[in-house]
Amino acid sequence: MFRWLKRMMPRGLYGRAALILLVPIITLQIVVSGQILQRYFREVAGQMSSALALDLRLVVDAIAAGEGQARGLAYALEIDIAIAPRDLLRDQRVFYDLTGIEAIAVLRREVPGLVAVDLVSDWRRPVIIIDTREGNIALSVARSRISASNPHQLLVLMVGFGLFMTWVAYLFLRNQLKPIKRLSDAAEAFGKGRLVSYHPSGAAEVRSAGHAFLDMRARIEGMIEQRTLMLSGVSHDLRTPLTRMKLGLSMLDEAPEVAALLRDVAEMEALLATFLDFARGEALDDPIATDPVALVRALVDDLARGGARVDLVLPAHGAAVMLRPQAVRRCLSNLISNAHRYGATVRLSLSLPPRSIRFTIEDDGPGIPAARRAEAMVPFARLDEARNQDKGSGVGLGLAIARDIAQRHGGSLSLGDSAALGGLRVDLVLPR
Repeated sequence: MFRWLKRMMPRGLYGRAALILLVPIITLQIVVSGQILQRYFREVAGQMSSALALDLRLVVDAIAAGEGQARGLAYALEIDIAIAPRDLLRDQRVFYDLTGIEAIAVLRREVPGLVAVDLVSDWRRPVIIIDTREGNIALSVARSRISASNPHQLLVLMVGFGLFMTWVAYLFLRNQLKPIKRLSDAAEAFGKGRLVSYHPSGAAEVRSAGHAFLDMRARIEGMIEQRTLMLSGVSHDLRTPLTRMKLGLSMLDEAPEVAALLRDVAEMEALLATFLDFARGEALDDPIATDPVALVRALVDDLARGGARVDLVLPAHGAAVMLRPQAVRRCLSNLISNAHRYGATVRLSLSLPPRSIRFTIEDDGPGIPAARRAEAMVPFARLDEARNQDKGSGVGLGLAIARDIAQRHGGSLSLGDSAALGGLRVDLVLPR
């Protein structure tokens, strides 16, 4: 039962706040309305109908005694006497006439020979049909003698003021919820790698959470900056001795040992270049309006000039979305390089769902077992025993850099099997 209620609850903050506000008010309206119907409508209508029943009995007794006396008494009691219509043989009332229920019940109980009570034909003057010695007669009285005039006014006023106070309370509540929504938006934007202006406001607890968020954001930014500087500094400083080693080896006589050392130096330079790419992954460019179709075409053209062939599957028309083009290019470039490292055919597909952008890179290589895909995206993890090493081994940062860029965009990177090519399938999904 509680799980069903939890699924039915609104998911948004405004929806839950409105529910918290409306449930007590509606419950109070129902309880008070029930009490009014029970005590005011029913009891008052019963007392007034009982008093009317006494007058009706007097008129009926007067009719039995003589017509002149009956009409004079009816005139004094403000009761009109007429010939009863033949087709009126049952009680009539509209469904919302709640006081009519009690009035009809009292009249039937206290007026002998009552045939029917008509509360529909004329709302202002109901008609009461009574069977007498002279036949059925119709007695018409003012509705105010059966029940209180305008008995619905209390309910209307209560509902009207309840709605008005609900609206006023919602305005105040919305002002209290705005700072929480602004804090949520700032945290969500920071999770996607964007910095938005945020100033804590609202209640003391909300301001305290806002200041804690700002402190946390500043610490994370500082840690990222220190990490980037450290990786960049270490990679850059190592280039100088490597350059001296490369220069010294080039001056030696050609020998198998020298050639092997030159290959080791070249591999170390490639590793350093990868470290720099990993460090630059933290320093994302600013988001700008970018056409993803044009971005993919430009990237593939640049790779083609370097000898890398990529099959493209693109939508007919693109749409400008907010992206960090340099970071996305770096991410796609790493994924395509990995695909070329382990496969001969590489396919890049782009799709544009309503709320996201999906890049799919597929190859015809050996793929990655499902049990090791999470490990493959860990920095410096190498799964070369499961992949083809004919085209050289990497340092294990390609997928890590791509996943890091995807997460900094607020997106995701997932690995799977390519149904078309039979190798690895990488899906890069970025939110719009």
